[in-house]
Amino acid sequence: MLSQDINHYLALRRAAGFELKVPAGLLRHFARFAAKRSQTHVCRQTAIDWAAQAPSPYQRENRLATVRMFARHARAEDPRHDLIPRQVFASGRRRTVPYIFSPAELRQFLAATAGLRSRGSLRPHTYYTLFGLLAVTRLRISEAMRLRLDDVTADGLLVRMTKFRETRLVPLHPSTHCVLVRYLERRKAYAGDDDHVFISHTGQPLSYAMINGTFHYLVRSLQLEQNPDAPQTRIHNFRHGFAVRALERCQGTSDDIARHTLALSTYLGHAHVADTYWYLQATPLLIRHIADTCAASGEGGAQ
Repeated sequence: MLSQDINHYLALRRAAGFELKVPAGLLRHFARFAAKRSQTHVCRQTAIDWAAQAPSPYQRENRLATVRMFARHARAEDPRHDLIPRQVFASGRRRTVPYIFSPAELRQFLAATAGLRSRGSLRPHTYYTLFGLLAVTRLRISEAMRLRLDDVTADGLLVRMTKFRETRLVPLHPSTHCVLVRYLERRKAYAGDDDHVFISHTGQPLSYAMINGTFHYLVRSLQLEQNPDAPQTRIHNFRHGFAVRALERCQGTSDDIARHTLALSTYLGHAHVADTYWYLQATPLLIRHIADTCAASGEGGAQ
């Protein structure tokens, strides 16, 4: 019965546009766990025991949150499902401090792709173009992986079926467009019938594991993580860096900055401007701007 309720819940939410790949797997695993205890409804202690199997507090809390949402839905029709408490394993979401590449570090990082094996093959050009595109367009890595040849247009990149199941046009600077076109010319000799923009030397689409492994190989080669107190580098940091550098270049009054932030939120493909705030990270230049603004305000200047 629990499995049937879960399938009904998943079908209903998918009809509303949610994919639910990870939650579906978690809920079905929970149903099997509960079945071993001969339970046909959500039991609070069983949910906690099942969530406790995850390796970290935040993964445990995520498991429990998945069951909580289902239980709240199922309880509307059957009160025998228990309500699941919050913050059993973790007190709340903790923000991971992003690593913001300096312009010099970004240039070094992209230059290092030339040393990727096998030299003279498509691989160095693929990763130079891919990582460069992530840095200057703020695409999500999943969006870049899904790009097809027809998505590269004279007006920019068509990013289809984004995180929020929409399609948007991402404009490209002429210099970026030239690099991308040059890569596509080289790519013709390797692609075969596959129409993904970014492919391996065998002509297959790149997997996340391949991209992530190459990213960290380059990071290690540049020794960017020598300081143990520095934030860890992640591919997603390219989006953080884009947001921060865009804000650094913003000047004017507080109203100007508010409009600029709203435009940045739209460009990043965020559903809410609050999601953009999450991407912003203090840098020396931003701190200096804030200090100068505060000083001017204290002296009766523009705010």
